[in-house]
Amino acid sequence: MQRRTFLITALSSALSPILAQTGRAPRIILRSSWQTVNIGDIAHTPGVLALLEKHLPHVEVRLWPSKVDNGVEEILMKRFPKLIILKSTDVKPAFEECDFLLHGSGPSLVAEKDVIKWHETTGKPYGVYGITLPMQGSTATKPAADSVISKTIQVLSGGKFAFFRDSVSLALAKEKGCTCPIMEFGPDGAFATDLRDDEKALAFLHEHGLEEGKFLCCISRLRYSEYWKMKGTAFDPIKHARNEAMKEHDLSPLREAIIAVVKQTDMKVLLCPEDSSQMEVNKVNLYDKLPEDVKAKVVWRSTYWLTGEALSTYVRSAGLFGAEMHSPIMCIGAGIPAIVCRWTEQTSKGLMWRDIGLSDWLFNLDEESEIPGIVPAVLAIAKDPAAAKAKALKGREVVLQRQRETMDIVGRM
Repeated sequence: MQRRTFLITALSSALSPILAQTGRAPRIILRSSWQTVNIGDIAHTPGVLALLEKHLPHVEVRLWPSKVDNGVEEILMKRFPKLIILKSTDVKPAFEECDFLLHGSGPSLVAEKDVIKWHETTGKPYGVYGITLPMQGSTATKPAADSVISKTIQVLSGGKFAFFRDSVSLALAKEKGCTCPIMEFGPDGAFATDLRDDEKALAFLHEHGLEEGKFLCCISRLRYSEYWKMKGTAFDPIKHARNEAMKEHDLSPLREAIIAVVKQTDMKVLLCPEDSSQMEVNKVNLYDKLPEDVKAKVVWRSTYWLTGEALSTYVRSAGLFGAEMHSPIMCIGAGIPAIVCRWTEQTSKGLMWRDIGLSDWLFNLDEESEIPGIVPAVLAIAKDPAAAKAKALKGREVVLQRQRETMDIVGRM
């Protein structure tokens, strides 16, 4: 029997209790779509939707979003025309009609209050797919942090399963006494994102003389996302001061890598954003500080983009390096090499690179001894794209295997 036939048969059997009781396909509420100012937060949702479509094709999915503005609702509906996106007035009837709530990938149990509301209102089961447990704070904030994580652990313990997108979070959940019956490493849903906007991507590449396979993408960021610029939230002087203090330390290695790539290979470099504040960060901290002869082979993208255009660009590059997480995730999901630079403020999510066998492409900028390895790693991708591609595909296979295994568990809801 072919593997796909076997899988569908197994899942149909697993879902038979709902089919037998109701005479209809199971209905899942996917609680996801946290914000749209970051292409990574956008990517969580189409990634999990693509996994459900592939592995549980007979399940009806209703998306309960926080944000699908800025054109995101339209791109989701174009890719998933059968998707039902809940408005605020739809949530109560969806609670009555649906069988299971699936909390999507995110930096934490983002919609913890909604998971509690679902369970207390309906008594129906829920599960969590690919989150990070935020690391606890300083001694000064430890009592508050302990209280927060204690509540989260209680909610996770009530779920049918809890998949963590990095092994550090999984270990922390166990350490804190989580009793969820199934707790495993489960890749971030964004690995499965397959959105595309080839028309926009190809037009941009053509306009700027970027040839397929002959450029690298680079993304910079500051220690803390500048949400006061993106979402109009209150200016945070403490986070701003930390950003200012660390930006040269954190971003000069990326600048050095750009210079090395341009001077030692025939590759160009595209400076591109993951969130809507990073065009400025890229220009001020990378592009403007490059030597003039290097700038000639570096393209600075001045506008924000959505996930489909970004991914259509990444798949035509030779690889990506930088200080963000979800653009690398989308790259590996598509078999494109990607280097991750991280620091403590980004939680433990970056450590997932170890979990999928890509430790050589992970650099902790809080460890001075690791910083000198960044430029050689980027150059290795630029100088031997075939070897880098093979390495990326090995990491992708680890992800694909875990996706199959975790979706099998979701199918047993």
